[in-house]
Amino acid sequence: MEILSFSRNVKEELARHHSTARHCQIAELAAILSMSGKICYNGQGQRQLIFQTENEVVVRKCFTLLRKTFNIETEIRIRQHTGLNKGSVYTIDLKSVSLTRRVLEGIKAVEADKKVSDQLIEVDPIVYQKNCCKRAFVRGSFLAAGSISDPEKFYHFEIVCSTQGKAIQIQQVIASFDVDARIVMRKKSYVVYIKEGAQIVEILGIMEAGKALMDLENIRILKEMRNSVNRKVNCETANIHKTVNAAVKQIDDIRLIEEKRGLGSLNPGLEQIARLRLEFPEATLKELGEMLSPTVGKSGVNHRLRKLSVLAEELRGNKEEVL
Repeated sequence: MEILSFSRNVKEELARHHSTARHCQIAELAAILSMSGKICYNGQGQRQLIFQTENEVVVRKCFTLLRKTFNIETEIRIRQHTGLNKGSVYTIDLKSVSLTRRVLEGIKAVEADKKVSDQLIEVDPIVYQKNCCKRAFVRGSFLAAGSISDPEKFYHFEIVCSTQGKAIQIQQVIASFDVDARIVMRKKSYVVYIKEGAQIVEILGIMEAGKALMDLENIRILKEMRNSVNRKVNCETANIHKTVNAAVKQIDDIRLIEEKRGLGSLNPGLEQIARLRLEFPEATLKELGEMLSPTVGKSGVNHRLRKLSVLAEELRGNKEEVL
């Protein structure tokens, strides 16, 4: 059974989301056509609008929006790839010049003089004045030209734009929801991207992908829990290594003192802690302190062991002088 990618799951959820308000439908359609539509010339040299995608759910969403917003019934053509890049390309084309003009004027994607240009320009902001329409615009942009990484691996959300103007337009719409999207140039495209997990959760909410949002939140929580446990384990491991290394050094110091001067030459407090350290090499400072009579705190035990260390260093220095 095919395991769908997280990005595909998000797009399928968004494709099933249908706004009831016509102005939101137009905003979403405008984004889809602006991102993945193109103007071509037919056999008579007339301009016509074509929408093309490799994603079946996206072409069906475009088909539905054309029917709902402009009452246009068109066909979806399917062409199979051959060779290494197997798959299908889905195409919707408005063969009528009048339909092309009607749609482009409806989504406000024509020049100021109402002329249809050879390239689909940025959509007029009047299309997404309301917050609900801005959500629809971001949703359409992502459906047509976006992707999102598997959050189990890393966090990355992006929408690939053909022009800098379109990238800035999407960035500004996203920014209106207090989400910080960046733009980077990749080959000949401009990529609007978000890398911070919490911000990607926000953008899923903006696009109204509720299920994907909850899935991502659950993954983020589990990852944070795992990271927290790993940090604690690493910290505890580092502390254990530090404690073991310190104990080994203390025992070396005490054995040197025992060899050179004898432990009996020490004052009672130092002799007592020295013998306990040799007898209990794995004991913590707290445990050593509790074995003393009277008991001594960690700082007191550490103070005595440091005195033994200083004495051992002095003995090592004397040895070097003799040599």
